[in-house]
Parts: sequence; structure tokens; C-alpha cells
Amino acid sequence: MSADDPKTLVSTQWLADHLKDPDLRVIDASWYLPDMNRDPKAEYDAAHIPGARFFDIDDISDTLSDLPHMAPSPEKFMSRLRAMGIGDGHQVVVYDGNGIFSAARVWWLFRLMGKTDIAVLDGGFGKWQAEGREIEDMPPILRDRHMTASRQAHLVKDVTQVAAAAKLGDWQIVDARGAARFRGDEPEPREGLRAGRIPGSKNVHYATLLNEDGTMKRGDALKAAFTQAGVDLDKRIITTCGSGVTAAILSLGLEMLGHRDWALYDGSWAEWGQFEQLKVETG
Repeated sequence: MSADDPKTLVSTQWLADHLKDPDLRVIDASWYLPDMNRDPKAEYDAAHIPGARFFDIDDISDTLSDLPHMAPSPEKFMSRLRAMGIGDGHQVVVYDGNGIFSAARVWWLFRLMGKTDIAVLDGGFGKWQAEGREIEDMPPILRDRHMTASRQAHLVKDVTQVAAAAKLGDWQIVDARGAARFRGDEPEPREGLRAGRIPGSKNVHYATLLNEDGTMKRGDALKAAFTQAGVDLDKRIITTCGSGVTAAILSLGLEMLGHRDWALYDGSWAEWGQFEQLKVETG
């Protein structure tokens, strides 16, 4: 794979070279955990990559669900993206303010909706700023663009499917949370959730896929992040995490490695951890 792939990951230089392309659209998908004490919309309003639209992960979701930021219906996705001036025929680049964190979730969401011309900005807004590249604080002028979506059901799993996979062992379940949460040694940040992990799952903390500057590892180094955790890259994989955000970083990494037989557990631990009838492993 080349260093830049407009369907997975592109460099800041690639984006700078293509920023004025008429059919390029940039999305700021910054989202933070409560303990990060950051306001993504306020940061976007203060400074963003020229032309970037702000994508609110919590708003462009299934707001009828009790679970956080579950994937929206294709109809809602199309409606919101059209209003943002993003539609068919656009190449999309998505970034966030934390290297690679929440941007991968939006990459997965586009893929779930059948949109493949989307890439994550490697290193995110922090790398863009560190290189002294152009920023602005003005919102873009939006023009409605026709958008179609077709949900790709094979890219997502629900709790019933994950429970079956855990029981049968026909999928590997790979958890992106930190090791202490995976073992159940520390409490979950969301109230009312048990500590621990899905039985039989393996732990690949999302940060092990990243370099110190927030960029994604490549080649053998990226592969090793999975294989050293006991993941067989020749078998089917379900990615999971706390609420379906950092699991998408694992999905992005798998896609970059050419692994196509993966799906993301959208409910993740926010769902699994609340149901007493679902088994939990610790230790």
C-alpha cells in the first residue's frame, strides 16, 4: 500500500496538496471522553483546517437509543451530510484533535453507509498545526449536495451476534480499551457498568497502533500490534471498546493491513457491561 490511500489514511502533505480540489470535503470529527476536559465544538470554532465541517458524533447518531452515539439510520446520515454540503462524488478526509482518535469512528460510519471515498488524516489536527499549515476560524459556505447511502450490514455487529461469536469462537473479539479496564482492575468511566471483558476476547489497546506523534504505524509494526496480542490476522475479527469509538481505530488498522473480514460491535462495553445475563471475564 502506498503511503497515502484516499480510502484509509492520508498524510498532512497529501491533504495540503489537495485542499483546494473542488470535490474534496474535510470533516472535523473531534470528540473527547469526559475526563479529557475538552470541548470539541469550541475548539473547532476557534481553529480548524480551511473548509472543514464539524461532525458531531453524538448528534449524528441514533438518538432514540439509550446507548451512546450508536450508528444513525441511513436516512438520518444522508440528511445530515447533505446539509453539511457533503454528498456523492466527494472525496472526504476526516480528522480530530487528538491524533487519531474519534476520526476513525466517522471513517467507519461512512463505510457502514457504503461510502468508501473517505480517509483519516494521519496525525490529525495536532500534526497539521505543528507543521505550521493553514487554519481558519470561519465556518465554510455550505451548498446542498445529493447523497445516497446503502447500509453495509457486514461491517457492524449487535449484542446477539457478539454473544454468539463469544460462545462459538467463530470470530475473534478484539478489545481496544486499556489493559486495566480489559482485566477489570479499574472501574468503567460510565456508571452502572460491570468491570471486565467479553469472554475469550483479546486486548489490543488502540494506542499500540499509533506512533508517538499520533500517526498510524505501518507494515510490520502495525501487524505486530495485533499478532503480539495473540490475534490471528487470517481469521475473522470483531472490534470492540468502551462505546464504539476507539474500536474503529482497530478496524482502520485492519483495513490498512488488507484484512477485509472484520466488523465493529457498535454497542461495545457500554452495552455488554450493563446486562447481568451476559458473561464477563476478569483478571
